[in-house]
Amino acid sequence: MSKFPEFKNWQLDSDIDNVAWLTLDCTGEKVNVLSTAVLSELEQVVSWLETEQPSGLVLQSGKPGSFIFGADVSEFDNATDPAEAAERIRQVHALFNRIETLTFPTVACIEGFCLGGGLELVLAFDWRIAKNVDKTRIGFPEIKLGIFPGFGGAARTIRKLGGKDALPFMLSARFLRAGPARKLGVVDQLVGKHGSLRWAARKAIQKKRKSKSPGRLVKLLNTGPVRRWLARYVRKQTAARANPKHYPAPFKLIDLHENHADDFSAMLEAEAVGVGGLIVGETSRNLRRIFKMTERLKADGKKSDFRANRVHVIGAGVMGGDIAAWCVLRGLDVTLQDREMKYIEPALKRAASLFRKKIRSESARKAALSRLIADVDGQGVADADVIIEAIFENLEAKQDLFKGIEKKARKDAILATNTSAIPLEDIATVLRSPKRLIGLHFFNPVAKMPLVELVYGEKTMKKQIQQACSFVNQIGRFPLQVKSSPGFLVNRVLAPYMSKAMAMYQSGIPKEALDKAARDFGMPMGPVELADTVGLDVGLGVVSTLGGEDSESQIAFLQKYIDAGNLGKKTGEGFYVWEKGKPKKDSEAVRGHNLKKLAKELLQPYFDECEAVLADGIVADAEIIDAGMIFGTGFAPFLGGPLHYLESLSTDESNTKETTT
Repeated sequence: MSKFPEFKNWQLDSDIDNVAWLTLDCTGEKVNVLSTAVLSELEQVVSWLETEQPSGLVLQSGKPGSFIFGADVSEFDNATDPAEAAERIRQVHALFNRIETLTFPTVACIEGFCLGGGLELVLAFDWRIAKNVDKTRIGFPEIKLGIFPGFGGAARTIRKLGGKDALPFMLSARFLRAGPARKLGVVDQLVGKHGSLRWAARKAIQKKRKSKSPGRLVKLLNTGPVRRWLARYVRKQTAARANPKHYPAPFKLIDLHENHADDFSAMLEAEAVGVGGLIVGETSRNLRRIFKMTERLKADGKKSDFRANRVHVIGAGVMGGDIAAWCVLRGLDVTLQDREMKYIEPALKRAASLFRKKIRSESARKAALSRLIADVDGQGVADADVIIEAIFENLEAKQDLFKGIEKKARKDAILATNTSAIPLEDIATVLRSPKRLIGLHFFNPVAKMPLVELVYGEKTMKKQIQQACSFVNQIGRFPLQVKSSPGFLVNRVLAPYMSKAMAMYQSGIPKEALDKAARDFGMPMGPVELADTVGLDVGLGVVSTLGGEDSESQIAFLQKYIDAGNLGKKTGEGFYVWEKGKPKKDSEAVRGHNLKKLAKELLQPYFDECEAVLADGIVADAEIIDAGMIFGTGFAPFLGGPLHYLESLSTDESNTKETTT
């Protein structure tokens, strides 16, 4: 072979058997991404390979424990014309097609994250080997960005797996471990933890291994009548989770499968046109904006090397018990304290149920349960790295508790309260060192809500804030820093919104109409259903703390339900009657109501409070407010956040006026 060309991001080497070893190591980056520059260099590599004809090609990563994270998302922002975007995608298709048709064996060695464009690239290789270690994850996250796999991934996955397996894999945006990826068929071979990817790749080249061609069943699933039936079924299932008006990408992918699954070239063209159109749309732009928000929040958790081993949670109610269970699920040892064992037992049962859903092996589930220790006497306080108070919302009770905690806790332990509305300074007045106290406000249900409000006061140590951010990151949640003030961010905004909903409900507007109006706008759950889900007793605590013009009326209204023992979902009845975890709703109650008008009236206090929070400087900037309301309340992600939405409305109005003029 002639001398290897030199590239900025790719390295080429050969061995004694004339096998070309191609290593991707993006210069100056922590991870590999397929930017325009990287793909341009890859095109030159392929041209060289086509000329030199080595005996085989092996693709690997130069980043230890990491493969390819996908395409460079930041470059998507430059796309404005769907036709231009589609043409750029066609160029990548042509490049990957050239790789697929190389006349010598090709092997991809995967260790670490192989996502999006990275997976699309390796699907063009003859044989895919994955290291079966915890860090290896394989999947398509594109749906979460408002697009679908567009570098040939949709076409190759459907051709390889058939729609029955390919569509759920892409639509779910799941990241598979190496084993399940092998079982599904996107990976051909596994190498164990102590095995050698290099040795396995050499052997695959020597034996000219090729991934199995689609079987008879896959071909049948991709034929006209079958795929049309499958498309109708998947479309219906998807519509139950996502509104096609708000989130078009899943439905465009289903259309691609239905119309072209038996024609690979047609699928590639449908990819280019479909993704080209989606990528310049508002939904994708807003979802990509949210992705960048998550990266920003995660970065806050990387400013400290603090790692917790032991957590002590005080309060075994729904919130405290679920915080404890989640920490165990993330690999920590947890002691759970309450006044008597009878209060802890329900939390242990809920934890066991969570572990059954989240942990595959029986031995691992038992190990998890063994790390969740009932601790009535509070002995775990002395050894804990993080101590989280999660008792009921009462200032005096929390103050009494922290007096005792401070005496027993290690001096370097994080002292945290899960209060949902009480200002941090009020609780900290009883501490000898008030600068130690921090707020870790989790949201219900803990296992599903990705946000934790990290509340700090004027005296809180910067080190404490950074360590708490690191802890939140450690347990797989987004830390959102907010200054201590009544209601913090999320509950401060939710309170007037929920209060407005209660007032409208009291005025005679059916709860079903209010909830439907909010959902049609894009909220994941209506305000009345949300009140039941959180718990009317919790709602009463927030209303009592945050007050407001209608607080007396709201308190009396909620108190009637609470006195009757109807606290919402957790008791089986609140505003709704709940059966099997779902509220019973009267569909006829919605008739005759202008839902758009209701939504506008309902959400106005929400928007007003977001603007007030920004003006008060409770958080760093508008982007943080948008992140908090999306991840803390589920504000319609396709709109990019409440303040971004208001800004876009103003822009649209300005453009309309200019056009009219």
